[in-house]
Amino acid sequence: MANFLPVDEQLDLLQKGAAEIIRVSDLRERLEKSRQTGTPLRVKAGFDPTAPDLHLGHTVLMRKLKHFQDLGHQVIFLVGDFTSLIGDPTGRSVTRKPLTREQINENAKTYTEQVFRILDREKTEIRFNSEWLDKLGFEGVIRLAAKFTVSQMLERDEFHKRFQEEKPISLHEMLYPLMQGYDSVALKADVELGGTDQKFNLLAGRELQRHFEQPSQIVLMTPIIEGLDGVQKMSKSLNNAIGIHEPPQEMYGKLMSINDELMWRYWTLLTDLRQSEIEQMQADVASGKLHPMGVKKLLARTIVTGFHSEEAAKEADENWARLFQQKDTSAVTEESSVDLATIAMGEPAQIERALNDPSVEIRVNVAKLLVALGIKASRTEAEKQVAAGVNIDGATTTQKFLDVAKRPARIPVRVGKKAKIAVIH
Repeated sequence: MANFLPVDEQLDLLQKGAAEIIRVSDLRERLEKSRQTGTPLRVKAGFDPTAPDLHLGHTVLMRKLKHFQDLGHQVIFLVGDFTSLIGDPTGRSVTRKPLTREQINENAKTYTEQVFRILDREKTEIRFNSEWLDKLGFEGVIRLAAKFTVSQMLERDEFHKRFQEEKPISLHEMLYPLMQGYDSVALKADVELGGTDQKFNLLAGRELQRHFEQPSQIVLMTPIIEGLDGVQKMSKSLNNAIGIHEPPQEMYGKLMSINDELMWRYWTLLTDLRQSEIEQMQADVASGKLHPMGVKKLLARTIVTGFHSEEAAKEADENWARLFQQKDTSAVTEESSVDLATIAMGEPAQIERALNDPSVEIRVNVAKLLVALGIKASRTEAEKQVAAGVNIDGATTTQKFLDVAKRPARIPVRVGKKAKIAVIH
């Protein structure tokens, strides 16, 4: 019989970073019963292996699973190998192209390897929903479909929008919420975790469990985390993501590039610290007891340690400090000579004067500088990076221009693991 912490202590960790819980009172009641009986809750989160590599945005849900696991509950890492054949329509304005079985199996292998950087392998129940959905048969699908109406499905944001815009909605897409809901029935889930964009699917699970005379699962939704720019959701395609396989130095450098406001959100969503402890840190920063830079460095070390090791995090921390705090440019091995004429901004006469007199201050284009250094291959890529943030001379900036007072100027520039000293003449 398991021993569980008092419910209030459990909720302190479980509610941390949760965007919405349906319903908190039900979760409290279920935790009380679990504590009285010594029976762990069955907590499920599903992941469709539609892409082989994970970034920190994907781990928000996994970390919440870990919180339940740390508290002694049974977590189920569900690989949606069957549902991937459809492709989740969430957030899609067009029908998603289905993956082949081979692609799904290859991606699933990568997912199950990566997830154990966060979860305890020995305590995690890994399931594949093909186990029951393969066997459901056409009759089973019809019986499931009978539990919902077309008008209910069209209430879903993606479907409603596409219907209004007269864009195609494939019939098989409407089966996706039924299948995800049936996963909860098959696993007898007490709690299902998902992003806020998954609300329709998560509620379908509650509905189907009622039809199968099971207690309706509690739904706990996590927010969609912003990327390094602090604005758009973390995405590799937006060039604002931190991959969990990135080298320690690159991961550390990217984390140090975020703004202070985003730092607190990352503490909440990407670490195991309790919310009460995070709030105490915030109070200490506000009172001047702690410096924000020190708190950000601790965050970077904490996250890098989790995905690599304490030794790797310590080395990354020391290298970063040597380069950006102590301004020891010897940590960067490569220098690049940059012709001022290729990056200068302003009127032709002003540029001409600056070229002839190195003491004249001139403004340079940061995107052009990144291209000149070979850090980015094109102006378009460089401009996207500037919008996300570039570390220049130890400080992260999203400013498009940089004022250079005297030349030659030696300016350390870093984007992730790429670091060079721009020697501007």
